[in-house]
Amino acid sequence: MQSLSAALLLASAGVAGADMPDLGPPPVFTDPDIERAALGQLLFYDPILSGNRNISCASCHHPRFGTSDGVSLSLGEGGVGLGPERRPDPENLPEQRLPRNAPALWNLGAEEFTVMFHDGRLEADDAEPNGIRTPLGGDMTTGFDSVLSAQSMFPVLSSDEMAGHYSENEISRSVRLGMLSQKGGAWDQLAARVQAIPAYADRLQAVRRADESDGFPLISNLIADFIRFEWRADNSPFDRAMRGEAALDPKAQRGLDLFYGEAGCASCHSGWFQSDHAFHAIAMPQIGPGKAARFESHTRDEGRMRVTGDPADAYAFRTPSLRNVTLTAPYGHTGAYADLEQVIRHHLDPVEALESYALELALLPALAGADDTRALNDPQEVAKIAAANDLAPLALSDDEIADLIAFLGALTDDAKRLGVPDIVPSGLPVDR
Repeated sequence: MQSLSAALLLASAGVAGADMPDLGPPPVFTDPDIERAALGQLLFYDPILSGNRNISCASCHHPRFGTSDGVSLSLGEGGVGLGPERRPDPENLPEQRLPRNAPALWNLGAEEFTVMFHDGRLEADDAEPNGIRTPLGGDMTTGFDSVLSAQSMFPVLSSDEMAGHYSENEISRSVRLGMLSQKGGAWDQLAARVQAIPAYADRLQAVRRADESDGFPLISNLIADFIRFEWRADNSPFDRAMRGEAALDPKAQRGLDLFYGEAGCASCHSGWFQSDHAFHAIAMPQIGPGKAARFESHTRDEGRMRVTGDPADAYAFRTPSLRNVTLTAPYGHTGAYADLEQVIRHHLDPVEALESYALELALLPALAGADDTRALNDPQEVAKIAAANDLAPLALSDDEIADLIAFLGALTDDAKRLGVPDIVPSGLPVDR
């Protein structure tokens, strides 16, 4: 069945009047072992993997918020609470907001997802010794079974995300000293924490494959197995229509026709998951601290150019998949738009939307001292973002926008499988 095109599927089903795009063979998933996925679930929700034992992967990627966290820019270390209710801890204030919106995790187990993060700084690359190109280059630890596994290695090293501030704990101290992948470094220390808990140690040995070591890559592989299993979302109304099982609602069908037709959305949001996995500059407003090294003081984010060094990639970011997009607000690499209609309207005239942008369109938890519009208040920076824009203006009526939103709603498959565990082996609190 997977070798049939969508058009053949529809024809064989005899669906009258269906007008669906031919997207080629359906996506391919690898089905993980359920015992490995179940152990990965516990690790995903366990704060044991953060420096101060107070943040889990789920703190920023929670099912209550569509596997993101419901805010434009997260508060990681130094924050308390979950989602839009998260606030600075007065006893340990965040140093800054996280610079980019927490991306959703839907369908990352499909084989076509070979690029991770908004700027693609981690991606599959056969030219690399481990088959994965990362910011660590040749210093990257081996043992990951995929880019999905490897990506989970990096939030635990970020002082603002999970590692903790300087000198707060042994993990943050190792990170500041550059001790990451080497023996005794931050990853080894985190793996040792987990192995020291008998309930983890026994289960890790039970599920470990012969080609896996006891180090952090095993933990990372298990978290990837959980994500593969838990957030596979390929049974939406759109999928059922593509398989010829049921017709879309007329409004959603009109939206589909626009999406794959005159609106031109599919020029970037292509394929079964509505992403070409490439990088495009669309003049998205830059809010928050920007993406800068510790020694830099700017608040800009040049996107893909930070990875490639190519000026042609300035302000370009990876095309996000639109699966479950109605659940994953806010939108954009900084979460500049808290509403789906707002971000659609941005696409109609990106430069005008950038130049008239107001911070009220975002959803930002209060953070004293945060200068969230510094980049937007710099005319030269705004001009550079505008000049890089790839999208030509497009006119759509209010009714057409409503139809597009209806189609995007038809991409929703909020699959529920293992859910949130009641407890984790460390005994630490679980974000619910």
